[in-house]
Amino acid sequence: MSNITRYNAKDCTVMVNNIAITGLGEDMVAGEKDEDFIEPSVGAQGDIVACEVNNSLGTVTISVQPTSPQKSMLFRLAGSSEFVPLWVTNKALNERFGGSKAKLKNYPEMSRGAEAEDMEFEFQVYDYEVGTAQ
Repeated sequence: MSNITRYNAKDCTVMVNNIAITGLGEDMVAGEKDEDFIEPSVGAQGDIVACEVNNSLGTVTISVQPTSPQKSMLFRLAGSSEFVPLWVTNKALNERFGGSKAKLKNYPEMSRGAEAEDMEFEFQVYDYEVGTAQ
């Protein structure tokens, strides 16, 4: 018998500077480590050295609707030199990613036309990690 697991986007919480972000856009949130853990180096005779990469940088992109109550707070962070905690948690899937030292990279692209499009706030996370929600 197959295993069926339920997923609900409402189980995902996005916390920036200990404030829950609501009014998330269709793509909600994405995170990834900026570099691989290992960088192979191959010599002329085929010998391989697995170089450990000690780069803890990651990128988290939060998609918000233009009506998000936290939009103005996110805009204020763009001009700030402050580092803030940023954590994304989904307890139903037992996932957590982010870090304690995040900084907004730039203002989001602004596009308004027939529809009020979502805005993507891209954060550089200086101590990015992925783990379980516990």
